[in-house]
Amino acid sequence: MTGRVLVITSGKGGVGKTTTTANIGTALAKAGNKVVLIDTDLGLRNLDLLLGLENRIVYTIVDVVEERCKLKQALVKDKKNPNLCLLAAAQTRDKTAITGEQLKTICDELKEDNDFIIVDCPAGLEQGFENATAGATEAIVVATPEMSAVRDADRIIGLLESKEHIEKYNLLLNRVRPNLIKTNDMMSVEDVVEILSCDLIGIIPEDTGIITSTNKGEPIVNDEKSLAGQAYQNVAKRIMGQEVEFLNIDEPQDLLSKIKAFFQNLFAKKEK
Repeated sequence: MTGRVLVITSGKGGVGKTTTTANIGTALAKAGNKVVLIDTDLGLRNLDLLLGLENRIVYTIVDVVEERCKLKQALVKDKKNPNLCLLAAAQTRDKTAITGEQLKTICDELKEDNDFIIVDCPAGLEQGFENATAGATEAIVVATPEMSAVRDADRIIGLLESKEHIEKYNLLLNRVRPNLIKTNDMMSVEDVVEILSCDLIGIIPEDTGIITSTNKGEPIVNDEKSLAGQAYQNVAKRIMGQEVEFLNIDEPQDLLSKIKAFFQNLFAKKEK
């Protein structure tokens, strides 16, 4: 078995990169793949919280590179899916505690027994980015439809293009709100794709359920009723090579608008 190594990255923090890592990894594992998620955000780890594994961590990636434990000892199995494991970041160390070459060695070892290794990259363009991308051959750039996020994503894409070992990269557009796009208060998907000239692998609608799922340590991809969860499932299918149409994310927004309009009309009649 020779697994694939993907890095999930973004120039700007707070665009949902770690949430994307947790949900794509969970979806791939649910499809029967053996998946390892690697948190490389040393000192600021969150991936364990999103998976509900914060109390299960004994060893971290730094313990592995400093040979305090074997790699398999540091892998934490997901509570619900035995196909999914986490290699956690150290909370008390900074990004200089591991080198790109060390991370590549870890990825190469994990590739032998797993289908997918997904690396959660720290925000920014410094050493953390260089380390996280060292072992990957594929990348997913996460951005939101805001000019600052798109600008930072453009810089990340430029850096990815300069790396010979990155064979392909795709764009995942997160927190898309069709109602704001219609009123020209948010950039459209087409505008972002045109600016970045990057193939789109997913459109994730804004979903308040993600906040709830994060607090529960339960990826929203496990919620079959969630539109964002379905969108993440479809991203995983595209990663596996399946052709899947993009969801029509307008419908739920239209339904909400109709409900809102109904109550507005109702209150307007009462006031008369």
